[in-house]
This record gives sequence, C-alpha cells and structure tokens, in this order.
Amino acid sequence: ALETLKMFEKKDSRLKSAAATNLSFLYYLENELAQATNYADLAVNSDRYNPAALTNKGNTVFANGDYEKAAEFYKEALRNDSSCTEALYNLGLTYKKLNRINEALDCFLKLHAILRNSAQVLHQIANIYEIMEDPSQATEWLLQLISVVPTDPHVLSKIGKLYDNEGDKSQAFHYYYESYRYFPSNIEVIEWLGAYYID
Repeated sequence: ALETLKMFEKKDSRLKSAAATNLSFLYYLENELAQATNYADLAVNSDRYNPAALTNKGNTVFANGDYEKAAEFYKEALRNDSSCTEALYNLGLTYKKLNRINEALDCFLKLHAILRNSAQVLHQIANIYEIMEDPSQATEWLLQLISVVPTDPHVLSKIGKLYDNEGDKSQAFHYYYESYRYFPSNIEVIEWLGAYYID
C-alpha cells in the first residue's frame, strides 16, 4: 500500500494530497509518528481544504500531546466539511483530554445525531455522564449501547456497577450475571457475584 501510494506523490496537487493523506494515516497506524507528520504536512500543504488531511494532521499533533493545537486542526477540518465524523469524534476526545467536558459532550451528541447506532459514540456519551457524576444518564446511554452490542461483557458489568452504586441490587445482579455469562473470567465480576450470593 505504501509503495503504491508513493507513486502518486509526483502527480497533481489533489492526487498528491490524497496519496499523502493515506500515507500519513498508514504511518500513523504503524506508530511511525515522524513519517505520519511529514505526510500530513505534505497533504495539508497540497490541499488546505482537505478535511481528511487536516484530521490526520490533528491526529499526529494529538499523539504528541499538543491537544490545543490538535483541536484547531479538527475544527478547521469541520469548517471545510461539517459532516467529517472523524474530525468531530477526535475533537470530542481532545476536549475530554483538555477537561472541557461540556464541549466534549456537545461533540458526541452531534455525532449521535449523525451516527445513531455507533457503539463508540454511545460509549463516549455514557462515559462523559459518568465523569459528570450523573449515573442515571450514564446508565440510560449504556442501556442504549447494550441494544447495539448486547453481548459486550464490559458494558454489562459497567451497568451492573452503576446499579449497585445506586443500591439496586437486583438490577445489578442481572447485569453482572449477564456479564459473567459472556465472559466468566472477570475476577471483579466473580467477586461481586460471590459477595451477592453470600449476602
């Protein structure tokens, strides 16, 4: 893939930008940040209005820990294409890193309007409500998530934990037991069920 894309580097600027965008992403996946950054810069310089190139540039900056600058690249990508879901998702993650929780929630709620059944988006919204210490909203979003991924043992145990914290032992038992059914090796879940049976 890298060799094929490198053949397009010498073409016109739109092709060069597309090839550099893909090369940047491939290097990013291989955790070669220096190369990913070089190609992200090449892609942005070839076509400043390419939202994928701007998102990749944001990703490389994010990986280097400069979250404020990453947010700027994601916002620029969204100004060029408001339907760029990758930029919106990554902007939400960036706001979480910057502890700007309300802005992060806003990003993920917008994404939810676009991608109704995205497990990742539902998970992020539930997680943000947990950070905001709103367990009823967190539970509500996790229940939506379970309708999308009904056999995820980690989500099931998370719901069990939230119900347990609220003092609803029977609902907690139901979700912990379901989690145990799908993944019987989670020590935390086994310990909870053991203590429940002792009680």
